[in-house]
Amino acid sequence: MRPHHFLAQAVTAFTYFFPEISGTATNLEYSRWMATSAMSRRQGIMTGNGGPSELLQAGFTQKALIALLRQYPDTPSVRDYIETSAASVVPYVMNATYSALSYPMDRLSNGQALLQFSSSNAETELFGAAARALRESIDLNRRNPVGGLWYYVYPEWSYLDGMYSYAPFYTLYARNQSKCEAVGPETLQEMYFQVDLLWQRTLNESSGLLVHGYDASRTAVWAHPVTGASPHIWVRALGWYTMALVDTLELLPTTGTGSTYKKLLREKFQSLMDAIVAAVDPTTGAWWQVMDQPGREGNYIESSGSAMFAYSLLKGTRLGYLDRRQGSGAVRVATRAHKYLTKTFVVHEENQTLGYNGTVSVCSLNSTATFEYYVNRPIEYNSALGSNAYILASLEVESLRRW
Repeated sequence: MRPHHFLAQAVTAFTYFFPEISGTATNLEYSRWMATSAMSRRQGIMTGNGGPSELLQAGFTQKALIALLRQYPDTPSVRDYIETSAASVVPYVMNATYSALSYPMDRLSNGQALLQFSSSNAETELFGAAARALRESIDLNRRNPVGGLWYYVYPEWSYLDGMYSYAPFYTLYARNQSKCEAVGPETLQEMYFQVDLLWQRTLNESSGLLVHGYDASRTAVWAHPVTGASPHIWVRALGWYTMALVDTLELLPTTGTGSTYKKLLREKFQSLMDAIVAAVDPTTGAWWQVMDQPGREGNYIESSGSAMFAYSLLKGTRLGYLDRRQGSGAVRVATRAHKYLTKTFVVHEENQTLGYNGTVSVCSLNSTATFEYYVNRPIEYNSALGSNAYILASLEVESLRRW
């Protein structure tokens, strides 16, 4: 496994900023401890200097903190931080055309918080306008000849990554617009079409897992000559997709047209969870960076994707999307993974904050997409993607006490 990079973090003690959290840091649940640590580092606040992934860092932070606030509502500073993050995003997404042409689909990860504050804030119109612009940007997003949404500026390419930001927001926006849980069939059909198209084009039949993405033109150096699929199963791309499934399932109604698509998504989720459990590393209980090359020299256990899988397994079990046979195994596998992540990648800093290690940097299909490419990408310390995935997994582990 690659060596960790323990970088000194010059941060202010978070107990000053979060006075409503009583007791010492060591008395906090890991979800809240990691969240307050990330907030003390000002993670998830848009500056415009963080590159294309900065919108995803903000949106993923918001979504993790919304989940935390739902489970621990006695932390008003968390709500304030979510609002600050959402407000920081607004100037960057107000132009729907620019967003569609200039930002990855990850921009849509900010939609949940914008919708939330558009109905509960004095600046309702500002947040509401930003949410509408994000929704409009989906219609303006370029598509390949088979109808798949481009993930970014690369012609004809669709990534698993984009579904985490797209499917829940697309569904939630439609539900909010209808003022009830009855989402129109056209919306659900389009949402499922995008999820299913990626499934059909990226499924690895032998493992039941999905590769990173596909090129509909089949001209990329890595593209399969028939399907256009990329060659490798990247753990975090698959993590985004699994979270997209479970988070969208939670939003779908159980009656009417919604029940049809809920059933279809649930079937995919169950199949994928079986394959993910089968792919777990028996020694560590977590998952490899390149999942189709377990144990290969240079490969390593990656902390963000592993946390995403733990979250998806536990949430899917809690909400009843896995059957009884799957659920018992899922809880066992996910809690073991979380224990390993906590022991191996959580760093206790001298100022009582927590750090999170072992998260790979952005991996793009705008590359050779070879095994060597994936395993030689930099490892980041205190990546917002890793720490937020860990927060979500920790919340699910902590909720086991209430089952």
